[in-house]
This record gives sequence, C-alpha cells and structure tokens, in this order.
Amino acid sequence: MTVISVTGGARLEGLVRVTGAKNSVLKLMAATILAPGTSTITNVPAILDVTIMAELMRRLGCDISHDEPKQSLTISVPEKLEHRADYDLVRQMRASICVLGPLVTRFGAADVALPGGDAIGSRGLDYHIEGLKKLGATVKSEHGYLVAHAENGLHGATIHLDFPSVGATETILMAAVLASGVTVIDNAAREPEIVDICNMLSEMGAQISGAGTSVIEITGVKKLNPVTHQTIGDRIVAGTWAAAAVMTKGDITVTGIDAKYLEMPLSKIRDAGATVDIEKDGFRVTMNSRPKSVDIVTLPYPGFPTDLQPQFIAMNAIAEGAAMVTENLFEARFRFVQELARLGASVKTDGHHALIRGVEKLSSAPVEATDIRAGAGLVLAGLVADGNTLVHGVEHIDRGYTDFVDQLVSLGADAKRID
Repeated sequence: MTVISVTGGARLEGLVRVTGAKNSVLKLMAATILAPGTSTITNVPAILDVTIMAELMRRLGCDISHDEPKQSLTISVPEKLEHRADYDLVRQMRASICVLGPLVTRFGAADVALPGGDAIGSRGLDYHIEGLKKLGATVKSEHGYLVAHAENGLHGATIHLDFPSVGATETILMAAVLASGVTVIDNAAREPEIVDICNMLSEMGAQISGAGTSVIEITGVKKLNPVTHQTIGDRIVAGTWAAAAVMTKGDITVTGIDAKYLEMPLSKIRDAGATVDIEKDGFRVTMNSRPKSVDIVTLPYPGFPTDLQPQFIAMNAIAEGAAMVTENLFEARFRFVQELARLGASVKTDGHHALIRGVEKLSSAPVEATDIRAGAGLVLAGLVADGNTLVHGVEHIDRGYTDFVDQLVSLGADAKRID
C-alpha cells in the first residue's frame, strides 16, 4: 500500500506547470481509432488513466508507444480492429466508454463493458445509448456489456440532450463524423475538452461547426486521416494549485493553461481574498491572509466545475465564516467530507448541499481518498493541518495528477510517498 504523507505548515511558493488534460487526452486517444494509420498526441500527462486506456486500445489491436519524458503518445491504428473492450480494464476507468462511438461508426459493432471509475454517484449511459440509436445503431445491454451494431452504417440525425452531458456529446460526436448526412447535437456540452476533441477531429478531416457552443453540427465524411495534435492544459489540476496557494497563504505561478478556461474558479479565488494575475501561459495566485469563505454551485461549463468542488470545500474548511456548497452533478461527491471531518473540519451535508464553517486550523489524521479529486482535496487539507496527515487511496490521485508529490515538494511542501 502506498500513502501520501503530508506535514502541514509550509507556505507554497514557486512555479508549477500543468500537463495535458486528463479529461481530454483519453478521448483524443479514442478518436485515433477513427483514422487508420499513425497519429501522435503530445502534452500527454503521465497518469494511470492514460496507461489503462493505452492497454485497452492495445487489446483492440492498436500499437501504442508512450514516451513519458517527451509527454507524447504514438498510436498506430490498423485497418481492422477488435471491437470488444473487456471489463477488467473498463471497470477501472469510466472514460473507457469513449471507444464506443468510434468502434460503432468505423466497424459497425462494439461490445464495451459497463464502466466503473470514481465512486461519486450514478452516471447513466442513457444519453449515449439514445444518441447512437438516433444515428441508426441498435444498442442493448447483455451480460454486463453494451452491445452496439450498425451493419449498414450510421446516418445523420438531430439529437437533443436533456442535459449537456460531456460523455454523451463526445460519443455522439465521434460516431457522427463518419456517419452519412448531417448530425446536429442540441444542448451539447461546451467544456474546453469538447472543443479540443472537435479541433483534433477537424484536423483529421471532419466537418464540424459550433464547437464550444450549445449546438454542434457535424457533416459526415467517408474517411479521416491520422494527425499530430497537442492536448490542452488541465484546468482541474491548475485549479487545484490555485486553491493550494490560497490555503497555504502562498504564491504560486501556474503555467501550461489558458486562464480563460478557469474564469469562474479564479473569480472565487479572488472572492476568497487572493490576488490573481493572468499571464500569457497561465496565471499567478498570491495570498497573504486567511481566506474568506466562498459559496459554490457546481454547474456544467462555463459554470463552476464539479471536479474542483472537493478542493474548494477544503479551502472553505479553514476560511473565515461559513459557506454553502451546492453539488448539482454527482449525488455522492460529498462522501469525502466524512474524511475531511476527521481532520477537524466542520461540514454538514443535506442532500446536495454542504454547509462548511471555517476553523482556524485542521488537525492531522489518517484519511482515505474515494476518488481523484477527493484525494487532491485531502492532500490540500493536510498542507494546513497541525501535524502529519497520511492520505490513503493514492491510486485514485495517480489517475489524475502527474508527479503530484514531487510538484508539492518543489513548491516547498513537506510531503512524500511512503510504500
């Protein structure tokens, strides 16, 4: 078992660079299935989820080379692929479902195990399934697998999403690029990661308009070509460092990210009392006093991201005053506050609301991460706790953060991994 040991009290100072976005690179990897030949993805984070996704694609028949020092992935996609994504890999990572659309549209068949991933609540696949059905596929659930067929190919359709689901938008998008005719996704997700995949698909030869808006239009083409594409920076990792600067009364410059992707979180950072300076390749957060409490309401982009909710709850836990955090996307995301309470935080939950009353100091204790972002939030809490905090469940953190402990140490934290 590996744990992260954090001794609180250090002020974090310095520069940290974020790598490519976890929530983008996995989908970019899946998109390469659409084009036979060799594609290269750069700015690839060295995280566990990339390793899992690479192994899943190897089992489908792709040849993948991962150069971690150069942060690049080379993916060779043959003319023929297997179309079954097995449970032992899919259960580890929900993003595995993103191979569904590319396999169905290119090969007319896909068997993908129902996914696992973070324990943050139910995330149904209804929108994925209904979208593929409107494109002409037959989809059913058999023995723990989603089985999709489209022997005669897919055709364009107008698809309205009741909720702007990122995953469903990606599935429909990747299926539609090789479908005949025009597909319109109404109430599409607008996240920067959606724009990133649209950009890559367009570079491959897809005809897409409306990326970054609520209406995306795709005109199907007969063939796509392999490309070299750079992954956008990870806004969630960048937001984590912003919260760390505020909590430790620190001074952190974050590079490798377009600050416009973090307008809402950085606005909350300013409300907490920090100075935020926007720079060409990132931003700088400077804090010299105890933060003020800030209310948070999670919403689809451009609203406040649910993936930064735990980190900002940790920030509110040591802030002046009380804050209300409302979680509108994942009903089980508050599970981690039980662990935060072990560190002395005052948090009460009621449904999808959490009331946090800030305390001046947290106290160290052993805690358990239940998902990627909860793990990050607990490590941040350990940075401002009195004594030594041991964070278990490190494998969750490794799924979303590259060299997290090394970067903490480079900023002045007293932290280490212990086997």
